[in-house]
Order: sequence, then C-alpha cells, then structure tokens
Amino acid sequence: MLLEMLDKNNIKYLVVHCSDTPDTENLKALDIHKMHLSFGWNGIGYHKVICKNGEIEEGRPTYWIGAHVFEYNKMSLGVCLIGRNNFNEKQLNSLFDLLKGWKETYPLAQVVGHSDFPNTEKTCPNFNVKNWWKKKQFEKNN
Repeated sequence: MLLEMLDKNNIKYLVVHCSDTPDTENLKALDIHKMHLSFGWNGIGYHKVICKNGEIEEGRPTYWIGAHVFEYNKMSLGVCLIGRNNFNEKQLNSLFDLLKGWKETYPLAQVVGHSDFPNTEKTCPNFNVKNWWKKKQFEKNN
C-alpha cells in the first residue's frame, strides 16, 4: 500500500495522542514505528512524537496522511506524547510549542484529543486537550 499525500488545505484537526504505555517507559519514535509495523501498518502513524525528556522526534512526514484517527486521517496531523497519564512539564511545554507552530501553518485547525472524535472508545491522551490548550494559551499571553 502506498502512503497518500496530505493536502495541507484540508487540515482541520491537530490531534494529541498518548502512547498508552507505562509512564516509566522512555520510548522513542522508533519504538512506536516498530509497534505500528507490527500492526501491519506502513510504519508510524503519528507525525510527531514527544519523548519523556521533551524532545520532539519526527514520525510520519507531515506531507503524508497519518494513521492515527479512524476516518479523520486525511484532515489531521497527529502528535503522540510518550506515556499514559503522567506527562511532565518538558513534554507539555514541547507539546504547546509544536501545536503553536502548527497553528501558525494551519490557523483554522482545532486542537483536540483523540478521545474527542466519534467512533473511538479510546480515552487517549487521558486529559482534556481543549481545556489544556485554552489554559496554556491564556498563560502564555499573560
């Protein structure tokens, strides 16, 4: 199966995920890539991965359609926080910086969590992304 190109004019969602792995595991994008290959996918489904140390690693190129939200991949970019529940300040600061940059490129896109979509029973990323995003924007602007 060939990977499809993403039309940047169609980006409506910037989706936050988590790896849903133990918070003590320091996984990298390569680990997620291998995991997704084991599912029979064409490799990592997220466009970016944020490691426990706050480092932002490359996943699937942003010009390729991701594999992270059923029925919404052609209109979204996905970022994955490593962990399940306890995301640290470095990760959340990197997440904010990444989303801020994406919002400059895709100003009409909504910042959401995977669990905000219909047709999913996932709780990922296990926090309310919309509320977090509003609060972080307010904090950074004041």
